[in-house]
Amino acid sequence: MRDGDLIAGFVKGLSVIETFDQQRHKLSIADVARLTGLERASARRCLLTLVHGGYAEFDGKFFRLTPRVLKLGYAYLSSTPLPGIIQPYLEQLSEAIHESSSASILDASEIVYVARSAQRRVMLIGLNVGSRLPAYCASMGRVLLAALPEDQARRRLEATKREKLTPKTLTGIGDLMKELGRVRSQGYALMDEELEIGLRSIAVPIFDSRGSVVAAANVGVQASRMSSEMLISDVLPRLLILQGELRKLLG
Repeated sequence: MRDGDLIAGFVKGLSVIETFDQQRHKLSIADVARLTGLERASARRCLLTLVHGGYAEFDGKFFRLTPRVLKLGYAYLSSTPLPGIIQPYLEQLSEAIHESSSASILDASEIVYVARSAQRRVMLIGLNVGSRLPAYCASMGRVLLAALPEDQARRRLEATKREKLTPKTLTGIGDLMKELGRVRSQGYALMDEELEIGLRSIAVPIFDSRGSVVAAANVGVQASRMSSEMLISDVLPRLLILQGELRKLLG
């Protein structure tokens, strides 16, 4: 793609939208300029354009996104059949094991939840469709990274701020690449309190009918309720059944 094919202002506007999150729900012009690296004048124009389009509001000091921004995310969800196909299978799985299950896709160095069936809250943060987690320390993230060519997976890990979220979190490139190799070989990822103390999860890749990995599915449990061995013996076979059923449906 040539630089002349890009609309620079549009790219800047998207980067401004991405600066807002759960911890930064209201931002000043100076905040946005600092977080995006834009000149203050550029940040101001982008923010005022978002206000004009109804995607943000301004109280005289701070800017906030409006619910209209959800249309951008739901445009993706409505344009792909993936969430609608996966959702009923997650619900059946969750009802059978009385635990929460989810599906996600990979976006750069993060996973994005595209479907979820919640039986109980297992994380301190709430997870819903559209929620994001760092791929390096999430079971679905490891599955999706393992599906990439090794050089691509390494580049994504190197570009990630790899924080040690718990004492068990793997952060070294060498350790993570070794773990991705194990995930690739065994066909699933098992996470034991690397993302959050008290949380275990197990994930498998979701294939389309051509054998390409299009998503990942997982089950997350409270560590006090289920051991790693039980996840492998009791939950993994059910995830593999779900994997097989979905492969028949995803073109």
